[in-house]
Amino acid sequence: MVTLFAIPKAFRGHTGVIQRNAIESWARLGQGSRVILFGDEDGTAAIARQFGLEHVPEVTRNEFGTPLISALFEQARRLTAHGELCYVNSDVVLLGDFLPAVERVRSQTEAFLMIGECWDLDLGAPVPFGDPSWQAELRQRVAESGALRGLWAIDYFVFSRDLYDDVPAFAVGRAGFDNWLVWRARTAGATVVDAGRVVTAVHQQHDYGHLPGGQVWSHEGPEAVRNRALAGGHTHLYCIDHASHVLTRRRLRRRFQRPGWARWALEATQAARHRVGFRPATTYRQIRSRVSVSRGSGR
Repeated sequence: MVTLFAIPKAFRGHTGVIQRNAIESWARLGQGSRVILFGDEDGTAAIARQFGLEHVPEVTRNEFGTPLISALFEQARRLTAHGELCYVNSDVVLLGDFLPAVERVRSQTEAFLMIGECWDLDLGAPVPFGDPSWQAELRQRVAESGALRGLWAIDYFVFSRDLYDDVPAFAVGRAGFDNWLVWRARTAGATVVDAGRVVTAVHQQHDYGHLPGGQVWSHEGPEAVRNRALAGGHTHLYCIDHASHVLTRRRLRRRFQRPGWARWALEATQAARHRVGFRPATTYRQIRSRVSVSRGSGR
């Protein structure tokens, strides 16, 4: 059993459309999954009722009214007696390759964190879930016009139930907490798996009109500054490239370890790269990714 949990924003306008797309895709994952929605924003209770999902309206917030990651993780853990947990952003559509990937990782390691790079895609309308070919059509759209988000943007975290028992009071949706989760798993000795080669996760593009300072607020506002301080600074912020293992179509293998000089360069420039969201992509990697998405298979 994998318990997915999330805290949506209010279901208004474009935000409502993309969140409904994401949540319905989770509800359709089927046997072996469970979904818990946190928060009392407009529309959350109704969506939970519509799809038969669990709903927890109360959640601890900071002085800005922003929910705290620590509270979400602790409540989800208390509500889950067994199996893995998955914190996922409410704008991410998951497809049929998600649960099989989790099962493959689970079967080969005990304590783990599974993450992966998502695809940015502009979806301004509801996904036609009633059409049996909706997944194939969405994969085709990703192959034609999607763009990889970058190694510093992490939108889903599948982890062993007891992996995180000491999460700081990070603000949801502000920079730093996602990268700290990767660092914490590595330092705890867990297997950190990059599943981006076999999992097609679609991040639906959106604006940041819900924040007082727009996107800048999420990365450089006071809550983001506090998040990085709670994390212990930039040395405790890891990206997908810091995963210890890679899940491919054939096996779970150790990630190639960079030479010492390359690792030094990565760490020395980490703060700057994190601020601008830079990732060293290659044309070959982009092409390989698009081919695999259009075929609906691992790469």
